[in-house]
Amino acid sequence: MKDNIIIKIRELTKKYGDFTAVNNLNLEIYEGEVFGLLGPNGAGKTTTLLMLLGLTEPTKGVAEVNGYDATKETLQVKRIVGYLPDHVGFYEDMTGRENLRFIGQLNGLDHYTIEERIERLLERVKLLDVGDKKVGAYSRGMKQRLGIADILMKEPKIIILDEPTLGLDPEGVKEMLDLIMELSKKDNRTILISSHLLHQIQKICDRVGIFVKGNLLAKGPIETLGEKVFSDEPLTLEIEILPLDDRVKKLLNSINGITDIKIIEGKIIIQSHEEVRKDLVKVLSQNDYEIRYLKQRGRELDDIYSRYFAGKE
Repeated sequence: MKDNIIIKIRELTKKYGDFTAVNNLNLEIYEGEVFGLLGPNGAGKTTTLLMLLGLTEPTKGVAEVNGYDATKETLQVKRIVGYLPDHVGFYEDMTGRENLRFIGQLNGLDHYTIEERIERLLERVKLLDVGDKKVGAYSRGMKQRLGIADILMKEPKIIILDEPTLGLDPEGVKEMLDLIMELSKKDNRTILISSHLLHQIQKICDRVGIFVKGNLLAKGPIETLGEKVFSDEPLTLEIEILPLDDRVKKLLNSINGITDIKIIEGKIIIQSHEEVRKDLVKVLSQNDYEIRYLKQRGRELDDIYSRYFAGKE
């Protein structure tokens, strides 16, 4: 990931009467990264994307895409951004190849460039063998991959994907995520993904932002996000060791950061306000204890999901 900021959002707000869909959003996205805008349905993610694309005007604030004002310089933004909505639309009585040819013509490409790109892109999204079949016969996963080929016809610098894995079977999800990763790492394109499917999208993101009720609650790399979301709550460790004897509590109390130790049904439950797993494993190993099981609760993705994505606040 490079240090160049390619999308800059400042105090972006969208209101519909008394309802605030997006509230004072501040965000920077870097060139070449995959950024996941994650949140429940109705959180304001799609509204944010539409403002970035210049398809709806903000009530307040500014969104810049590669230096262009998304509201005032919409045409310049559209030239460098490819957008795949959550329900991609094609002419279903036309073939995949014909749909791509039409898109190439709309983008002012010459005949040779269009035909060369069609062949290359159909192969890249693994649709070369069905390129001459009507899109109405395509599965949802095939349409999604054709959608990627569609936006690549104009060679965009930035790709915005709204719920790209929604409704796909496990194999379709894997194919889509692999393709997105390739677009980022191989092509060095910037990818912005909006999704409520945290467990799918988090696998490929360099950074994510948690978006709930129009507010960006936290942002950062996956491995540090839990620390931000649950910064005021203790970490909880569950651990099973052999032997479970009388001296283990004394050993564990010697580790800085541990605030509480309980033994319940053969498990040791430890609370702390900082990461202690490394020191804990070291102390137990040096004193000849065998660690049978260790799990940290409180700041994992499952906990983030339970708090925000399952509607628990």
